[in-house]
Amino acid sequence: MSGSIPFYQKHHRHYDRGYRSREAESKLSQYQSSSRYSAASSTSSSRRLNLSSLSGLDECRVSPTPKRAKPTYLAVDKENQIIGYVVPIFRGSQEFASGVSDTEGARGRDTSSHMARRGLFTSGLEMERSEQISRKEAMRESAERISMSKRIHEHEEHFKRMNEDSLMHAPEFVIKPRSHTVWEKQCVRLHCTVSGWPNPRVVWYKNNVAIDPLANPGKFKIESRYNVHSLEVNKCDFDDTAQYRVSAMNAKGELSAFASIVVKRFKGEVDDSLPAPRHGPVSEYGITFQTHIVDKFGVSFGREGETMSLGCTVVISPPLHRYQPEVEWYRDDVLLAPSKWHHMHWSGDRATLTFTHLNKEDEGLYTLRVTTKSGYETYSAYLFVRDADAEVEGAPGAPLDVRCLDANKDYIIVTWKQPAVDGGSSILGYFVDRCEVGTAHWIQCNDTPVKFARFPVTGLVEGRSYTFRVRAVNKSGISHPSRVSEPVAAMDPADRARMRGTSAPWTGQIIVTEEEPAEGVVPGKPRELQVTEATKNYVVLSWKPPGEKGLEGVMYYVEKCVSGTDSWQRVNTEIPVKSPRFALFDLAEGKSYSFRVRCCNAAGVGEPSEPTGATTVGDKLDIPSAPGKVVPTRNTDTSVVVSWEASRDATELVGYYIEGSVVGSSVWEPCNNKPVKATRFICHGLTTGEKYVFRVRAVNAAGLSQFSQESEPVEVKAAIASPAPPYGISVLECVRDSMVLAWKQPSCAGGADITGYFVDYREVADGVPGKWHEANIRAVSERAYRVCDLKENRKYQFQVRAANMAGVGIPSRPSDTFLCEEWTIAVPGPPHDLQLREVRSDSLVLLWKPPVYQGRDPVNGYYVDIKEGDAPEEAWRGVNSKATEATYLKIQHLKEGETYVFRVRAQNKAGVGKTSDVTEPVPAVTKPGTKEIVVSVDDEGIVSLNFECGAMKPDSKFVWSKNYEEITEPTRLTIETKGNKSKAAFKALGEEDVGIYSCLVTHTDGASSSYTLSEQELKKLLEISHDHKFPIIPLKSELAVEMLEKGKVRFWLQAEKISANGKVDYVFNDNVLSQGEKYKMNFDKNTGVIEMIMDSLTPADEGTFTFQLQDGKATNQSSLVLIGDVFKSLQKESEFQHKEWFRKQGPHFIEYLSYEVTNECCVILKCKVGNVKKETSALWYKDGHEIKSDEHLGFTEGVLKLEIAQISKKDSGVYEVVLKDDRGKDTSTLNLTNQSFKDLMNEVFSFIANSSTPLKITSTDEGIRLYTFVNYYNDLLQVTWHYKDSAIAFSDRIKSGVVGEQLWLQIKEPTEKDMGKYAIEFNDGKGGLRRSVELSGQAFDDAFAEFQRLKAAAIAERSRARVAGGLPDVVTIQEGKALNLTCNISGDPVPEVTWLKNDREITSDDHCILKFASGKFASFTITGVTVSDSGKYSILVKNKYGTESGDFTVSVFIPEEAGGKKK
Repeated sequence: MSGSIPFYQKHHRHYDRGYRSREAESKLSQYQSSSRYSAASSTSSSRRLNLSSLSGLDECRVSPTPKRAKPTYLAVDKENQIIGYVVPIFRGSQEFASGVSDTEGARGRDTSSHMARRGLFTSGLEMERSEQISRKEAMRESAERISMSKRIHEHEEHFKRMNEDSLMHAPEFVIKPRSHTVWEKQCVRLHCTVSGWPNPRVVWYKNNVAIDPLANPGKFKIESRYNVHSLEVNKCDFDDTAQYRVSAMNAKGELSAFASIVVKRFKGEVDDSLPAPRHGPVSEYGITFQTHIVDKFGVSFGREGETMSLGCTVVISPPLHRYQPEVEWYRDDVLLAPSKWHHMHWSGDRATLTFTHLNKEDEGLYTLRVTTKSGYETYSAYLFVRDADAEVEGAPGAPLDVRCLDANKDYIIVTWKQPAVDGGSSILGYFVDRCEVGTAHWIQCNDTPVKFARFPVTGLVEGRSYTFRVRAVNKSGISHPSRVSEPVAAMDPADRARMRGTSAPWTGQIIVTEEEPAEGVVPGKPRELQVTEATKNYVVLSWKPPGEKGLEGVMYYVEKCVSGTDSWQRVNTEIPVKSPRFALFDLAEGKSYSFRVRCCNAAGVGEPSEPTGATTVGDKLDIPSAPGKVVPTRNTDTSVVVSWEASRDATELVGYYIEGSVVGSSVWEPCNNKPVKATRFICHGLTTGEKYVFRVRAVNAAGLSQFSQESEPVEVKAAIASPAPPYGISVLECVRDSMVLAWKQPSCAGGADITGYFVDYREVADGVPGKWHEANIRAVSERAYRVCDLKENRKYQFQVRAANMAGVGIPSRPSDTFLCEEWTIAVPGPPHDLQLREVRSDSLVLLWKPPVYQGRDPVNGYYVDIKEGDAPEEAWRGVNSKATEATYLKIQHLKEGETYVFRVRAQNKAGVGKTSDVTEPVPAVTKPGTKEIVVSVDDEGIVSLNFECGAMKPDSKFVWSKNYEEITEPTRLTIETKGNKSKAAFKALGEEDVGIYSCLVTHTDGASSSYTLSEQELKKLLEISHDHKFPIIPLKSELAVEMLEKGKVRFWLQAEKISANGKVDYVFNDNVLSQGEKYKMNFDKNTGVIEMIMDSLTPADEGTFTFQLQDGKATNQSSLVLIGDVFKSLQKESEFQHKEWFRKQGPHFIEYLSYEVTNECCVILKCKVGNVKKETSALWYKDGHEIKSDEHLGFTEGVLKLEIAQISKKDSGVYEVVLKDDRGKDTSTLNLTNQSFKDLMNEVFSFIANSSTPLKITSTDEGIRLYTFVNYYNDLLQVTWHYKDSAIAFSDRIKSGVVGEQLWLQIKEPTEKDMGKYAIEFNDGKGGLRRSVELSGQAFDDAFAEFQRLKAAAIAERSRARVAGGLPDVVTIQEGKALNLTCNISGDPVPEVTWLKNDREITSDDHCILKFASGKFASFTITGVTVSDSGKYSILVKNKYGTESGDFTVSVFIPEEAGGKKK
């Protein structure tokens, strides 16, 4: 190689060691400096060493000058036995990064020991020493090469940075990430090396979604160092199985590489060194599992875009903790894997398949398969998916099943299936759209619609991934787009295969090697060239590579030649293709061509392949012919089996579409929206009883065929077949020569009533059964039969066959072997023929037949036992503690959803007999659509029982029973059935009809109901029947009376409903009244209100008023008695209302005089007046004296007010307001004396109390004071102070008082005895209001401390030394005069007195005499003042409580000085 090639292409085996890790290079350098060994010995040893299992790997590592050898992909042991696979990767694996790893050292030692045992060396010690020398020397030389390459690379990188523009190039993957298969909970790391300038930006994707390590902390770890990029996935689980993509991008372009991670779960025996499976092992050996699938999903119908779930409950017995069966879902026998379209969930007992977004591709037969070690159980049902509503009316349905058949770097062939619905007009073609993965931008690939359901998409960017969708178009519009295809990369298949990589099966160890390409060899001819597809738009060729192996970089040139000429023209002249498949475009339609292919590589171009035969360009695929005869067959009551003859000579047939139409409608509906390949299909969702015709057409890529001929009409009803075999054969009685047998009815009657049963028997001698014999020639209708002519003490087996109109079914399985011997037991035999009826979520009815064998005495009762379906035998418990004589029992208080089984025991005087056979398990669930018997009464009073069944079948019948015995001769009932409704009407309902009436519908899933006609219910029904037979007009209200204005009296009632033909008679004391001056009558037939109005009442009107109603057959009447006090009271009220009306013709009071107390405790007297005018005057009076006048009121209606600001006793009296004008006058009086005045004051007191503030605590120099404030205080307010809920007796020490709006309680000289709860109570004549405060604890301590402080401060203030008075501010005196000043001194103790002059103390002498007498009087005397006596004088008194001073100024003047100037 030339020196310009980057170092990482020269030394691949050292790539991971030197370029990736500087630390590894440093360690190798240290190892090199400390080692001195001979190179010759190393070479000699390496030539003798040859291991098959490591031939492609260790030889290159041991020898300094390795020789190329053909690599092997099998790892073998010393006996040449294959032990695993070798995965080819680059030599620079991280496992051998350092060159001196423990693994490699151990492998070298193992190799040496093995060769010594084989006798390749004479001495084991010599061989080991030679091997070590050889390996150390090889490592030393490798380290030198790494160091030199590193320096060269650094120089080149520096040169690149100096010349960036000239070296810029798009990203390139030097080493691409490899795919891995790992075990669950293992870690895996993907590596890649990217070159490019500027340095590319690398992003990792999982299933085309960018990976964010921060979104999944600890799950993903992304590293980038020295252009080496890695993605580590920690603790892999199944969700990590995905395709991973690494994208590199810079200014010159973008490139992606792909790798897959497959996470496997280990099954079976596990080695300690291997990861443990997710769930702990379950000890299931020796256990036989029984699997039952219940609560199954049925045939389902969905629509595109909807969400749907299919689910079944799986019951596995015996239940084993932590045991998980293998649950799989199949569609059309193809195993489903979780995807974004459907999710599987197993909850431990229920398997669910959820469709997140239904598409027509999801249509098909879905099968649930549950596998245990004992076998498997399956269940299947069909899912139909209809087209979503078209956006444009008449537009076709969406295409489906979009796939990419062929993907290359320059084209991808997209295929799809045509929809079943064309919208009413033929489909003109299809548009194909593409979208690059990671974007949401769809691009239409073809300008004109293509009719062929296959299209090559070109113009793609190599290496990028795309998804595709298809839309159908007809003359009405374009359909919804199809479901998008799976992502596919635009690259050659060879590149895609290399990126996917291969995974080796687990062998306990992974051996890594490298495939070495052959150099200098020209490839041979391609093989098996053929035209795989030819249309008028393109031709696809495929071939196989040449047979030689080890060829590197083989590519292909494709050549074409027009038939009849020898001129070969190369098609891909610029770029050879890498994959053995190629599509040719732009060929002339109608011309014939031949094709051939050449291989090429770096050594040259090889010989061409054998040419293909002449191929004419054009569509070779024809539309299939119409299918043949269509034959519909009855299947169920909602489905029909349609079969047809296949299309003849159909090529590449995709399938068939089936359509159905109700006879006479001409409207065809698709039966399937996904083509079916079989020639038989079950069309579901049909209407029972309707007749349908069907037609079929075939479809392939070229299009849809013509419709087949219409089938014969077929009625949708269940097909009739012979019944299934009976089961559960048991013996009810046995005598010497006969046995009575019983059995259970078949699970399927075959669509018709069972007409009878046939019994066969055979003798069993020494365990060997004999020949079957017929026990009855004529069919028996009952499920019990006595088999005669048996031999005593012989053993017999029996079998039973059921028959219907379709024939006799197959026999049941042979019964157990029974011994024919006479029963002599005293207790009864087992009851038989147990039936379950009326199954609901909390109850059901159990019926049975009496035992055939009665025992020694007749049967006198029965016991019913119950247990849960999966409960052990010990769980049986009795339903009834007292034996019931009836052969039926309603079992209540069941748990909804729980499954139960039942059995019955008969008893006689001897005791309780054998138990019956156990019933089939039945879940306590009310089935959807369940109806109950409804009781109705018609207009003629006839009572009937009505039952409706929504699950009727053509052969279903209603069976009515009384007390669960079929009514065969209905003497007291008339039974009538129409469609799905049946009515049993009582001819003459009476006491003999009391009982339980039930109705059963045959050929249904147990549709039944019952109604209990008890004596109480009978009485109720007879009353209703009488009301219906003799109807009455219902009344909303009975006859009533009310007053109108002017004192008019109104009699009225309201009928609930009355027709236009209704009539009313007005009766007074048996005399019919008529319309006149005194009586005004009105009848509103719309509202049903009937009224009669009288202007006034007179004594002659005392009596009974009656309204008699008649409306056809219905009648009714209502009366009102007005006599005695009732009449007088009504007459008085009438007169009063009459007077009131006249009063209100002039000014009057709307609201009479009343009072109101405001929040400010003011009392307002007010009244509301009406019908006033300007001339109306209002006069206020108190105790007959006018106090206020409001004349010429300026409003029509208003309020008159009189405010009393501070109410007191003097405000007590009678207040009156007089309204008057020329129309009259009105008076309103309010008495506020005695109790009324007390009530008013109590309301005032209430306002005062509510305005009080919370009771607070304060301290004074005398003690502690409690106080509250009110907004207003009234002298009449009564207040009570409480201490510890007792009224306080006031004394000199505890006093209360009021200061302004403050109410207080003073406690003088408080002590701890005064601690407690204090309250003030305001008396308002009602409940009063109390404010309280707790004077204790910290509150008392704080208040007491403050009191002590204030008290001490007061004492100090009173005892402080003071100058009480007597000193002037200024004294002006003539020289020579005597000055005498005296002031009062107070203080306790007696203060000390000090005199100052000009702030200097002076003492008493002859000139200035200072005296302090009696501790109260201080005198200041100067016998003869001089000018020097002028100045500021002060007296300072002082004791322990304080000091005070008094100042005065003495000014001495000389009279002789002019103007009397002062000195």
